[in-house]
Amino acid sequence: MAAPEDAKSVLHQYLRAQRDALVAKLDGLGEYDIRRPMTPTGTNLLGLVKHVGSVQLGYLGEVFGRASYDLDLPWLDDEADAEGADMWATADESREFILDFYRTSCERADATIGALELDSPGVVPWWAAERRDVTLHRVLVHLCVEVARHAGHADILRENIDGATGNRNEHPVQDDPKAWSTFVGRIEGAAQQVRDRAEG
Repeated sequence: MAAPEDAKSVLHQYLRAQRDALVAKLDGLGEYDIRRPMTPTGTNLLGLVKHVGSVQLGYLGEVFGRASYDLDLPWLDDEADAEGADMWATADESREFILDFYRTSCERADATIGALELDSPGVVPWWAAERRDVTLHRVLVHLCVEVARHAGHADILRENIDGATGNRNEHPVQDDPKAWSTFVGRIEGAAQQVRDRAEG
């Protein structure tokens, strides 16, 4: 009988995979494309990377008393733009700066995961009082969901920028535009049929 998998290792593996999938969405794109807002609310690729780096430092730093006081994070200061300062990169924040920050965030998060047990307690001060007492297990599950959500956002943004799809952008729409057009046409046709039934 196979030995049971270590739950912490499994969660950590999934978290790392989603982190990698997110940052890979920047590969091969120019400075404008990684920064430009792609939705009515301004969602952009480099901003998603910056945000996930910031979120990790909170959940796997501050929550467990392992805050990273030596990192300069002006977008998290009290004077920062209250509306999503961690969701976009200023003109003075280079790709290299954001990626270096992201790597540092991952390293420090990994150190916390390595140092603690799944039942290690923490406190999430920005959550409601009745649920802010947490364990590393709960935080890892939360982060896997959070990072996967943003990696999914990045998937859609990247496809709309240059048609690249897949975890490593390995399936560009341009490889078989006719097949994709046919597939999308079938989806559109089904949607129209349902609309016409509802209106008919």
